[in-house]
Amino acid sequence: MAARRSRMSGDFKLRRMLHTIHQTMDNELAPAMLDSADRILTTMKELVPKDTGAAAAALKVFVSKSGLDAQIGIRGKRDNSRFFYLKFIEYGTKGYTGGKRSGGRNRRDTNKSDGTHFFGKNPDIPARPAHPWLRPAKDVNREYVIANIQAAIGRTLSKASKGLSNG
Repeated sequence: MAARRSRMSGDFKLRRMLHTIHQTMDNELAPAMLDSADRILTTMKELVPKDTGAAAAALKVFVSKSGLDAQIGIRGKRDNSRFFYLKFIEYGTKGYTGGKRSGGRNRRDTNKSDGTHFFGKNPDIPARPAHPWLRPAKDVNREYVIANIQAAIGRTLSKASKGLSNG
């Protein structure tokens, strides 16, 4: 599951100002963003269905140095290809009836095999229900995260307006 990025409510002037402040002085946004991301990550790890627990262990947090960007979830090409099935768990699957193609046309009678196992000429694959864990983790922590980041932005802007640097 690729980590999703979201922008701070589309206010690019505020974003640019916070980035400029970060270049000149320490801001309080990065620790607040890390705290919020860790809280969401903890909830994700609780909600993700566990068979072996490997997928839950692969969930990670990355927060940029400026604190303006945070990524939570599966990060990196190797983990994305290894845990590709998490999207099927999150959203469910439609299922597949093997004998028919779209439009009611018959499917060709060829064997379905991976070289070791024979699945039949046209296997029926049942639909799987969705077991969401990604979106609920964000929704559960939404108010806390918003309040935490708004407070950090307020403290950073207040500190910058007073002209305090590095501390």
